[in-house]
Amino acid sequence: MMKNSIVRIFYIVLLILFACDSESTDTIEETALFPANSLALLAENTEIEIDNVIACAAGDPNDADSVIAFVYPRPGVTDIRFFETENAEVDKNDFSLYQQIEVPEEDFFRGYLKMFKRSTDQEKWIIITFFDDGVLNISNPIRLKHKTLPTEYTDAVEIDGTDPSMPIFSWEDGIIKENAIFFEVISEANDELLSGTYTFERHFQYYILDNVVLNITEEEPPILQANTPYNFTLMGVSEDNWVNLFIQRGFIN
Repeated sequence: MMKNSIVRIFYIVLLILFACDSESTDTIEETALFPANSLALLAENTEIEIDNVIACAAGDPNDADSVIAFVYPRPGVTDIRFFETENAEVDKNDFSLYQQIEVPEEDFFRGYLKMFKRSTDQEKWIIITFFDDGVLNISNPIRLKHKTLPTEYTDAVEIDGTDPSMPIFSWEDGIIKENAIFFEVISEANDELLSGTYTFERHFQYYILDNVVLNITEEEPPILQANTPYNFTLMGVSEDNWVNLFIQRGFIN
């Protein structure tokens, strides 16, 4: 934020004049303070909340030069945006270094999550933002590592179905030993999400929340039915929000 009050007043006047200009567009023009389309420009004179967006990124299993960013859009949020730095050698906390990139938004788990596929042959930092009740919510910086630490994709999970309505899922840490937290999703065969939970431990029982540290399940999920196909998905995420381990496996309960 600008410390000089005179400069602040001058800048606000410029914004008002720009907003009233009948020939203006929705694009915020570059100023002497911040580059055009930078996260810093978007955040200027806007109420912000940092670390209130659940987001991470993984390598694309079908393209070594692409990444997939995932975000949980809480009910009611609007205007999801994707920002990235030029490379990974910059200050990850300097919003002026993040430029907005137009990346198509796609549904994941039938829209419960959103994802962005971005082709880039260089590792960078990215940030996902959205507005919630007029407040700009900003994710923690996400470190892309698709070149140095490609995401491991596997179906290696043990499923204990002794109680068909409450199976237990257990897994190992994977090749890359940098996972700080695990995100588990149980979904129907058509990818409709039933539960989404985070644990520090490498096991989860549906739908027991004893070891769950974060729960994004919006409604109480149904009891799993016997002889019915379901899917288990897991992301092992590092402290810098890179997905090291990605497990997907279908199972008959």
